[in-house]
Parts: sequence; structure tokens; C-alpha cells
Amino acid sequence: MLIVGPFLQRMILPVGAIFMALLVGAFFILAIGKNPVTAYAALLKGAFGDIYSIGETLENTTPLILTGLAVAFAFRAKLFNIGAEGQFLMGGLAATWVGTNLTLPMVIHLPLTLLAGVIVGGLWGGFAGFLKAVRGVHEVISTIMLNFIAMFFISYMVTGPMKEESALNIPQTARIADTAQLMNILPPSRLSAGIIIALLVAGFIWWLLWKTTVGYEVRAVGLNYFAAEFGGIKPNYNMFLAMMISGGLAGLGGAIIISGLFLRYQHGFEPGYGFTAIAVSLVGANNPPGVVLAALLFATLSQGALGMQNMADVPQDIVYVIQALVIFFVAAPQIVQALPDWIAKRREAAQAEAEGAQLEGGQA
Repeated sequence: MLIVGPFLQRMILPVGAIFMALLVGAFFILAIGKNPVTAYAALLKGAFGDIYSIGETLENTTPLILTGLAVAFAFRAKLFNIGAEGQFLMGGLAATWVGTNLTLPMVIHLPLTLLAGVIVGGLWGGFAGFLKAVRGVHEVISTIMLNFIAMFFISYMVTGPMKEESALNIPQTARIADTAQLMNILPPSRLSAGIIIALLVAGFIWWLLWKTTVGYEVRAVGLNYFAAEFGGIKPNYNMFLAMMISGGLAGLGGAIIISGLFLRYQHGFEPGYGFTAIAVSLVGANNPPGVVLAALLFATLSQGALGMQNMADVPQDIVYVIQALVIFFVAAPQIVQALPDWIAKRREAAQAEAEGAQLEGGQA
């Protein structure tokens, strides 16, 4: 008899969702008169056809791993961190400031640059956790607001105090010092050592969640707030901690993409990794190994889209359709499970309304 572990059981649904999304996506490709096999082959070639493509795919995977882990960690405490984008951006800004304003040896400067992203991202996420724990402010509302605050604050900093003095008057910061840059590990692509850091962090988060008291308490709060409290766990503290760690992970993603890829902060830099991370976390079943695989999937689709358009003449927008279908099919079972309860409640409400109307009619 085949024994399937808990992780594999959780991954059955996402894998099935990916298969179904590709299948339905094939019908969309057929509908525009193109060959799905040719299109998907071009997509894979665009993502893994040569060293450059492989490196670019993995470079896109790096921030998705870290932001995906950020959302997944918060989900484990039953918190919806929709603010990973703001935390990511603030982490990148902090890394830029340290990278441009300090002169230190690389052995100190580079770790300090990345640490700045972790700290600022953690504080940004931790503030939402504090509001949730102390005042009961819903994290969705607070993190959405903090996203906007981050974007406007960064816009001010990049066009004001941190703006590079140049004749071109471009709204961007100065380039970070060489000592604050992550090395390129797969030329001619732009892949930096950040992918190694992201994978190590994923392993650490798995260990933290399933092998430590901290992880046990965070998961316990997520499973049942009141049972955890009855068992001596401090739910509010753990919610705050979960949001702080979540923000730190997203902030690290921002620091790595600045230190390893863009090397400066430009006005209007909003890559959307923090929002894609929600889908990555969902498809990865909120599990670090699953998040890594889901991040690779979304990076593959993103990087391969251009190849699909150039080699198979299939619009890049089809990739967005496939991504949406993956999310839909992952969520579909929960929708189907919830539907009978929703219908039953609607019937009960209608029946109660009808009985109330009859009673009023009888009294009249």
C-alpha cells in the first residue's frame, strides 16, 4: 500500500490545479488558432532553454520565495498579510540607504544591507501585528493602508532626500556600493547569490515552524485561538510575532532584489512580488517546500511568457489566464465545500422570513 506523507497530501490539490489550469489554458490557446503543445514547449524553452533563461527564471524565483514565505508564515497564525508588497518595498529602500550611505568592508557591509531590509520590513509588518494584537484592527485593513503609506513615503524619499544628484535629473537613488552587492553566480544571466539565501531561509522557516516552540505556538494560535490561550499560549503575542517575522521575510526579499539585481532604487519601482506572493503561498499550501516549488512555477510562467509570444506567436496574456486558473482550481474545493452550508443558511433565512410574514398576517 502506498503511504503518502502529510506534505504530499497537501500538494496533491495544487498539482491537480496546475494540471487543470494547463488543460483549460490549452483550450484558450486553441480558441485563438494556435497549437497548445507548441505554445507550452515555447514557454518551457523561454524559461529553461539556455543558461541565460535558467538564470533569469531563478532570479525571478528568489523574491517570490521570500514574499511567499512571508504570506505563508502569517497564514500559519491565521493572519492574512496582504501587506507583503509594502514590506518588500520598505526593505528594499532600507537596503538602498545602507548600501549608498555607509562605507564598510564587504564582510560587514553586505550582511548589514540585507539585515536592514529584514529589520525595516519586520517593523512594517510588526506594526500591523501590534494593531491586531492590541486594538483588534483587522490585518487586511491595516496592511492595505500600510502598503499605500510605504509607496508614498518611498516616492518622497526617492524624489527627495535620497535622490541621486545628476545632470539627467532622473528620480532614482545613487547606485549602492560594490561592497553591498550580491555576487552574480550564473553569467550571462543576472542571477545573484540571493537564490541561495532564499533557499536557506526557506529551510530555516520550515525548521522554525515544525521543530521549535515558536513555530508550534504560532501554528496553535492559527488552528484555534481560544484553545491555544487555554493551553497557556499567548495568542496576541504570537500574532504580533508572526506578523513581524512575516514582514522581515518580505523585507529581506526587497533587500536582495536591490543588492543583487537593480543596485539602486528607482521611482515607480513596484514589481508586485508581494501581491503575487499570496498566490504563491496558496498554491504552495502555506508550506515552505511547497512555496519554493510554487515560486518556481510562477517564475517559470512569467519568464517563459516572452518565449511563448516570440516563438509560438501566443500572447503573453495567456500566462496571466493560466495563473488565474491555477488559483481558481486551488480554491475551488473550498468553494464547493462551503456552497451547501451557504445554500442551507439561505433556505433557513428564507423560511424564517416566510414564517414571520405568516405570523404578522395572522395577527392582522
